[in-house]
Amino acid sequence: MMYTSSMKSLKMVMVKLMTFFMLIEVITCQFGFGFGGGLNMNYYLMSCPFVEPVVKNIVNRALDNDPTLAAALIRMHFHDCFIQGCDGSILLDSTKDNTAEKDSPANLSLRGYEVIDDIKDELENRCPGVVSCADILAMAATEAVFYAGGPVYNIPKGRKDGRRSKIEDTRNLPSPSFNASELITQFGQHGFSAQEMVALSGAHTLGVARCSSFKNRLSQVDPALDTEFARTLSRTCTSGDNAEQPFDATRNDFDNVYFNALLRKNGVLFSDQTLYSSPRTRNIVNAYAMNQAMFFLDFQQAMVKMGLLDIKQGSNGEVRSNCRKIN
Repeated sequence: MMYTSSMKSLKMVMVKLMTFFMLIEVITCQFGFGFGGGLNMNYYLMSCPFVEPVVKNIVNRALDNDPTLAAALIRMHFHDCFIQGCDGSILLDSTKDNTAEKDSPANLSLRGYEVIDDIKDELENRCPGVVSCADILAMAATEAVFYAGGPVYNIPKGRKDGRRSKIEDTRNLPSPSFNASELITQFGQHGFSAQEMVALSGAHTLGVARCSSFKNRLSQVDPALDTEFARTLSRTCTSGDNAEQPFDATRNDFDNVYFNALLRKNGVLFSDQTLYSSPRTRNIVNAYAMNQAMFFLDFQQAMVKMGLLDIKQGSNGEVRSNCRKIN
């Protein structure tokens, strides 16, 4: 009798365990913890289990010294993914036979390469040949968002590093002179909706723009630009093309102040203000200006999606030992 009772109890436990694991599998599939192309949230769990703490510690240390690097790391990740996919191609140095992406005029203001180098050096010491530069950059951008006060989110890993980096490919980067329709079209070519495009544009809640990218707006009256703010931009440009203008009043804080600035016609770039000027995207800007939590949620989802663009796998990629050059 005791034996029968024990067997029934064991069966009940087994059924509950099976139910539990099936539930976990359903949740995993539903919320995207497993990804195509070999990417996985726990990709380095066995091969390099301390990868995330290493990335977090080095990024935090760098941002403690220079908080403006948060914007730089996020921008670098974006510029990497929009050219040939998220494959670390933006990190490659030019050679005597090739001018790389980072030396394009569109990328000359990128910063933070030394942060990626420091992370790579530490990981190569701990688990050589395992963690790709593309993954390091993607994780560094995620940590930068969180450090600046933005949403906490995890990303899948397992990207391989690309072997191509050519200056001519940077023509596919969005221009600061694009209007909303052009932005929607270009982001749409990468599979993003208009709302996802606006959410990703919200990364301009951090950082600055150089005068060279907005001075053309000042040569004539722009009805989409507040008159007093136009004077502010003009004063900035008296210091030359490299003079910097923050995108919003909280340049080092990840928040929705950027969208509220657009409501006041205080968008620095034409491609910023057009998001509010255009009927196609105005309601999205209004929503994010009123609801920061909504912006955070949409931004993190769009960032995870961006991190999956044209990833390299297998023989199409490698794990560089030095992020600045192919093996």
